[in-house]
Amino acid sequence: MASHVDEIVRVLPTVEDDEADEESPTPFSEATLLELYETQVLARTFDEKAISLHRQGRIGTYAPLQGQEAAQVGAAMALREEDYLFPTYRDHAMYLTRGLPLSEVVRHLMGRGNYVDRQDESDLRTFPITIPIATQLPHAVGIGMGASYKGDDVVAMASLGDGATSEGDFHEALNFAGVFEAPAVFFCQNNGYAISVPRERQTASATIAQKADAYGIEGVRVDGNDVLAVYDVVTDALQHARSGGGATLIEAVTYRRGPHTTTDDPDVYRDEDECEEWTDPLERTRGYLEDVVGWTEADDQEVRERAQERVQAAVETAEAESDPEPETMFDHVYAGDHPRYPHQREQLPDDPVVNH
Repeated sequence: MASHVDEIVRVLPTVEDDEADEESPTPFSEATLLELYETQVLARTFDEKAISLHRQGRIGTYAPLQGQEAAQVGAAMALREEDYLFPTYRDHAMYLTRGLPLSEVVRHLMGRGNYVDRQDESDLRTFPITIPIATQLPHAVGIGMGASYKGDDVVAMASLGDGATSEGDFHEALNFAGVFEAPAVFFCQNNGYAISVPRERQTASATIAQKADAYGIEGVRVDGNDVLAVYDVVTDALQHARSGGGATLIEAVTYRRGPHTTTDDPDVYRDEDECEEWTDPLERTRGYLEDVVGWTEADDQEVRERAQERVQAAVETAEAESDPEPETMFDHVYAGDHPRYPHQREQLPDDPVVNH
C-alpha cells in the first residue's frame, strides 16, 4: 500500500489528461457516485451559508472547508456506521456525511450544542470537534486499542491537518499505533497551510505520508480533490486495520481555497492567483458524472436547489430553538458528579444575560 514521493492515487481524470472528456468505465455504482457528489454540493452550500451567517453576526468564528469537500466526504463515506470518527474543526462535511442533522451543525456554530448533546451517549461514534491541534489522535488510538482488546470489528479514524504533524501528539499517537498495531486510520488533509505557514515550513520530509515509515505503519498519498480515490484509499486502509494489519497514515493532497477562519486574511501570506492552480473538487466530480452517467446542467441545478433548501431549513430550525440553560455547561465534563459542582453552580447568575 505504501505510496510516498513518486506515486499519488487518483481515479478521476485531471484537466490535463487527454482522456478527460472521454467516457471511462468506473467500478463505482451510479448511486454511490451521485451520493458522493450530492454530499459535496451540500457541504459547499452549507459552507457558503456559514460564512454569510458569520458576517451577519449570527454565528461565531468559522473555519471554511471550501476546496476540501472531496477529501472529507470521500473519507467519511468509507466508514461503517459502527466505526469511530474523531474530526477536527474544519470537518463540517464529515458530520454531514455521517448523517448528523444540518441543524445540529448550525446549533454548534451558534454556541448552542456540541454535536453530541442529543446523541445516545452509550453509542457515541462521531466525536465532537477538537480545537487543540492533534489532541484527538491519541484518543483515536486508545479507542482503537480498546476495541481491539474487546474483539470489536471497528476502526477509529482521526482527521487532521498538515500542521498537526508538527505536534507531539501526532508522533505519540503514531508510535503507539505502530507498537500496538491499533486498528486506526490517520487521515491528514494536507491543504497547503497551517494558518499562514506553508507545508514546506512544517517539515523537511518530501511528503507527509512517508512519516509512516518511522512508526512501522502503512503510508499512502492520495489526490485529495479526487473523491473516488479518497473513498477507495480510505476503504482499503479500514480493511487493512480490520484484518489485523494495523494503522495507516493517509496524506490527502488538497488545497484550502478560502481563509483559515473567517477572522483570517489569506491575501497576506499567499498569492492572489494561487488558488487557480488547483482544480475545484466539485468540478472534477461533476465532469466525471457527465462522462459516465450523462449528468446534465438540469440535474446539477436540481441538486443545488435541493441543497439550498436543506441548508435554509436547517438554519431556520436551529435559530428557532432556545438557548441552552447555563446548567448544561456541566454536562459531559466528567462521567459523574464532581465535588466542585455545587460551589460552581452557586456562581451562576440568576439572570444569565450579561449586558456590556
